[in-house]
Amino acid sequence: MARQARIAIVDDEPLNVRLIRHQLEKLGYRFILSVLDSTTALDALEDFRPDVVLLDVVMPEISGTELLQQMRGHPQLQTVPVIILTASRDRVTKLQVLDLGVADFLGKPLDEAELSTRLRNVIEAKQYRDHLKEDATHLERAVRQRTRALEASRREVVLCLARAAEYRDGNTGRHVIRVGRYASVLATSLGLPADFVEMIGLAAQLHDVGKIGIPDSVLHKPGRLTEEEMAVMRRHAEYGWKIVAPLAEKEAALWAQPEFDSILDLQSPMLEMASTIAANHHERWDGTGYPAGLKGSEIPLAARIAAVADVFDALSTSRSYKPAFPLAMCFQIIDAEKGKHFDPQVAEACLRSRQAFEAIYAEYLDEGRTP
Repeated sequence: MARQARIAIVDDEPLNVRLIRHQLEKLGYRFILSVLDSTTALDALEDFRPDVVLLDVVMPEISGTELLQQMRGHPQLQTVPVIILTASRDRVTKLQVLDLGVADFLGKPLDEAELSTRLRNVIEAKQYRDHLKEDATHLERAVRQRTRALEASRREVVLCLARAAEYRDGNTGRHVIRVGRYASVLATSLGLPADFVEMIGLAAQLHDVGKIGIPDSVLHKPGRLTEEEMAVMRRHAEYGWKIVAPLAEKEAALWAQPEFDSILDLQSPMLEMASTIAANHHERWDGTGYPAGLKGSEIPLAARIAAVADVFDALSTSRSYKPAFPLAMCFQIIDAEKGKHFDPQVAEACLRSRQAFEAIYAEYLDEGRTP
């Protein structure tokens, strides 16, 4: 493998270059570049892509030290090992090139046995580093692929859980998708960071997952709910928080098995946001919501955003107790509820994002409906 290395010789003395080239060819090296003009050396080295450079120090116009500095600043040549060729015993020059990271020194005139040994050592060291770099690249790529796969799996689990709640409620599942999209649009309009925008788009889809725990007699009742039934229905916020919230220590211990290590994230920020939304998306800005009667900024921002997204979708689609309202009326209601039901800034973000909301509404219509 070492004999397949690409070796560049940079020396302004033609006789020296011929001698070194002859010695290299005797040693079995075939890929050799000779450069006599140091002013063209950098371009020549860039084209040749050497595995090692044999570099003379004393050259006119651009010295070996200057060329070495240029190489160390070049993205493609900065790690190429350099063996200095010199007859000089100048300590200052030696320290300069050592500071620039030369691999070794060879004194002129070259001893063939010494050239063979030092060159082989430098080439083998470079090949070892190249293998390590290649292995690291493969590992990094594998980690990225695994991370993407795990993220995709997590998204699928979240969507399946959200869809299960929707089917339990008699819907097609598109409601949760629309609410997630609306929430992302609102977060973007509010100027929130990209990771928050992405996270809330997924977390908001679990806002009603607690309906899984509501009895059929209440969840599927065709008419208006009684006071007692409404109290039961409102518990879906509590149930949703318990379903999605990070596992308690005792629960975590039950799941602490090797086969789950790669998929179970007990401190998932997305699940924490989802549990917050599930618990608080029915709180109202004026403090008249449930379950805790939080008011204003006491309500977590993610829940304030999800509240607008959820209500807009409830208004714009038909339910067992109401027909779908025209989109214009939906925006009017959101506007009228600023400072009462909704955070005024989030409501304004909805009004600013009318075109995006209308596009989402059209794209994710429930089956059998037309815009």
